[in-house]
Amino acid sequence: MYAPPVPDMKPKKLTKTEIAARIREAGERAAAEAEERRKHRAARHMPPELGGPKGPEPTRYGDWEKNGITSDF
Repeated sequence: MYAPPVPDMKPKKLTKTEIAARIREAGERAAAEAEERRKHRAARHMPPELGGPKGPEPTRYGDWEKNGITSDF
């Protein structure tokens, strides 16, 4: 049985301008995706917390004290 020769499947060498164009296109796509995420995030509005701690979040800043009582959940 005869099998035709397999064409050489090496990737085409890109020129510096082609590489730069691909990088620019990828950057534009990434910027557009980031803008969509920012719009979506801005559209969500969270209601204010009722009865929460005053000041900075205690779990972020390591301050677990409330009215002289320290808790360690």
